[in-house]
Order: sequence, then structure tokens, then C-alpha cells
Amino acid sequence: MTKAFWLLLGLPFLAGGQVLTTAPIPAPVPYAWLTAGQYDARQTVAARFAPPAGTVRVAVAAGSFGAWLRTLPLLPAGSAVHLYNGQLKTPQNVHAAVLRIDVGSRDLQQCADAVIRLRGEYLFSQNPDKVHFHLTSGHDIWFSDWYGGKGFRASGNEVEPTTRAVEQPTHAVFRRYLDQIFTYAGTLSLDRELQPVPLGAVQPGDVLIHGGSPGHAVIVLDVAEEPRTKQRYVLLAQSYMPAQQIHVLRDAKRGAWFAVNSREPHFDTPEWTFGSNELKRF
Repeated sequence: MTKAFWLLLGLPFLAGGQVLTTAPIPAPVPYAWLTAGQYDARQTVAARFAPPAGTVRVAVAAGSFGAWLRTLPLLPAGSAVHLYNGQLKTPQNVHAAVLRIDVGSRDLQQCADAVIRLRGEYLFSQNPDKVHFHLTSGHDIWFSDWYGGKGFRASGNEVEPTTRAVEQPTHAVFRRYLDQIFTYAGTLSLDRELQPVPLGAVQPGDVLIHGGSPGHAVIVLDVAEEPRTKQRYVLLAQSYMPAQQIHVLRDAKRGAWFAVNSREPHFDTPEWTFGSNELKRF
């Protein structure tokens, strides 16, 4: 195994390739949508996508959103991207991998929704009562209120409070909450919810986003850097329209890693061109 692999697992690495195995191997980060036995450490973002030659992954804090994204589970190599209705996405040449996460059975989990889904799942794994997202109307909807019996009804631009059954904060209840958020949120609301950051300072968990109709959003799964030049490369993931499985994007030059050049006015992805000033952070 490589040094990077052992460091990813949090094990001390000694010169000569020895590993101190007395330290406990951490349990997989919880991904609550998976069933028992589905998580495979060999099929994750970090395991499948080594940094470009001459680069190292940027540091992320243990337990952070960035660390959680790095160990997201993937479907087997070569998997196709499917739409919510089971049909194949067109085209099939823009992805390098497919995340092992459901897309739902309705046309809801599109681009901004995929970002909301991943951020929401991370917060749910930390503390369900931390989950909240804004609607396009500006209303801030907390999961704790929603499962606690405080629902909402949207009519045009108006959002009215309603009562609903009190439930426990299970993952199934959380998924129903997210579907309602997906219905009334989008790139406009997510864009307002995030804080701008310079493209050159990109970190795992950041979002390239253009709020609008149409708009688009892709999430940064991982970042690698060349230590001497500080050149950064990013792994990106998206959903799109219609709702489709979240997939790691493919760069025509480097497979999956996209070079970051903050001096360029645009940042190109296979299905959208962002402005270099459209990077934001939770």
C-alpha cells in the first residue's frame, strides 16, 4: 500500500514503508442511505482517484465536510449514469464515476439539489438538528421543525406554516424532508445561502454555482495541490436536468482532475461554463 493510502486511513507511516498498526482503523464515515454491508473502502472517491502526479491532497480536518466527501462511496467502475426514471443520461461521456447514492423516483434531485443532498446528508450524519436550507422564497426550513410537526405549504411566492405529524428524525423522514426542499429550492436560493471565496483558495466542499433560470451547480469533492507551484486541481461532481445520479465529472485532458486557473475569466466543465468568480462555500 502507498503512504497516501495509510495516511488516508489515519495510520502512522514510518520511513521504509512500515505502518504502526497499533492505532485503531477508524470505522467508515456513516452514509445513512446505505444498507448494511454496502460500504466498500476500495470503492470511494479517494481510493479510486489518486491525485495527479506530483501533487498531494490538501489537508482537511477530521470529521469535516471535505473529509466526508473524500470517502463517499462509488458504484463499480464503468457504471452508467441513469435518470430518475431509469433511463440513461445523454451523453454518457462526461462522467468518470457514479456515486452510490439514490436519485429518487421523481424529477427532483437536479443540480443544486444534489449539492443540498450531499450537504444535508453530511449534517444529518453529524447531528440531524443542524440540517436546514433556504427556499427560493427566502424561508429557512429546519429539519428539526419539520419532523417536530411544523410543516409548510407554498403557494406562488408565499410560504405558509402548516401542522404535520410529529415524527422521529429517521433517515426515511429526512429523505421526505429533502424532497420537499428540492421542490422549492434551487440554484437561486443556494447561491444566496453560500459565501463567495476566491477560486485559487478552493477547498473540498466548495461549490461552483450560477444562480438563475437556467443555472447550474457542481460540488468540489476533492482538491490536490503541487507543493512547489501551488497549482491546484479539483474533482467535481454534479447532477443535472432531468434529475440523474450524482456523478464525478470527467476532464478531457486529465481524466477526472480539473486544473484551477484563477487568472482565466471562466471555468469550464463538460456541461456548463462558470465564471471564475462563481466559487462559493457553506
